[in-house]
Amino acid sequence: MTDDQPLRGELYDELVRAMQKVPELAGRELTLTALSGGITNRNFRVDAAGAPERWVIRLAGNDTHLLGISREVEHAATVAAAGVGVGPEVTAFIRPEGYLVTRFIVGSPVTAEAIHRPETLRRVADSLRRIHDGPAIPGLFVPLRIVEAYRALAMARGVPIPPEYERSAAIGRRIELAFLANPVELRPCHNDLLNANFIDDGTRIRIIDWEYAGMGDPFFDLGNFSINHELTADEDEALLAAYDGTVSQPRLARVTLMRIVSDFREAMWGVLQQGVSSLDVDFVAYATGSFDRLLGNAAEPRFERALREVVGGR
Repeated sequence: MTDDQPLRGELYDELVRAMQKVPELAGRELTLTALSGGITNRNFRVDAAGAPERWVIRLAGNDTHLLGISREVEHAATVAAAGVGVGPEVTAFIRPEGYLVTRFIVGSPVTAEAIHRPETLRRVADSLRRIHDGPAIPGLFVPLRIVEAYRALAMARGVPIPPEYERSAAIGRRIELAFLANPVELRPCHNDLLNANFIDDGTRIRIIDWEYAGMGDPFFDLGNFSINHELTADEDEALLAAYDGTVSQPRLARVTLMRIVSDFREAMWGVLQQGVSSLDVDFVAYATGSFDRLLGNAAEPRFERALREVVGGR
C-alpha cells in the first residue's frame, strides 16, 4: 500500500542522487511514493519516466544493527529468495548507503481471513519449502541467543527488564534442551513472517522484508508464521502436511514449541525497542502482550506433550 503524496525535499534529493548509480534509473525523472508498513525500515516505490517497470528502494532505520539486522545479509538473503522465485528481484544494492533496490512485485495483500484457508496455507508452505531448500545465506539466526542479546542491550540503555523474562527464559531452556536431544539441519530462514510481508502475485505467495534472515531452524519459520497468524492446532497440522507432505507428531511438536520461542523473541524485541526506537509506538504493550501469550501457551498441556514428543521422536 502507498500513500498518495510523492516524496519531496532533502530525502528525495539524497535518494535520487544515490539511484544515479543504478543503470536502469540513472538519468530518468523519478517519482518516489512511500509504502506503508515498516518499523525498522522505510520503503518507497520508484516510478521512472519512460519505464514500464517499477522499483522499491529500502532504507534502514536508525540503530537497526542493535536488533541483529545486517543490511549485507539482508541483501544476500533477498538475492537468494529471488533465485527460488519467492523474494523480489534485486536490481541493486547501493553502497555505502546500504540502500536496497528491488523490482516492485505486482500483486495483492493476503488478508487475515484468507491466510486461514487451506489453499493459502498450502501456498505459504510451498514458498517456505522453496526458501528452506535454497542456497545457504550468510548470517546465523539462533532466537534464544538473540533474546539474551536483546536483554543485555536493553539493560545497557536503562530499559527495565520485565519480571516475565526469567520465567520465559526457564521455558526457553527447556525447549532448547528438547531440540538439542533431536537436532535438525540449519536452513536459510526468513524469521519475520508477519502478514504484511506476504504478497500474492496470482501464482505464488511472495515474501518480502528479509532483514532478519539467516541460517536457522526451519521450524522457527513455521512456528513464527503460526503464532503471528494465530493458527489453530488443526491449521498447524494442515500447514505441516503441506510443508512435509505428511504429518509427524514430533515435527508438529516442533511447530508448537517454536510458537513460544517466537513470542519470546517478539517480547524482547519490544523491550529493546523501548531504548532504541524514536517512533510513537507502544512497545511496552507490545512486549507485554507477547509475554502474556507465551506464558499462557506454555501453561497448556499441549506444551508439555510437545516437549516429550520432540525428545522421543525422529
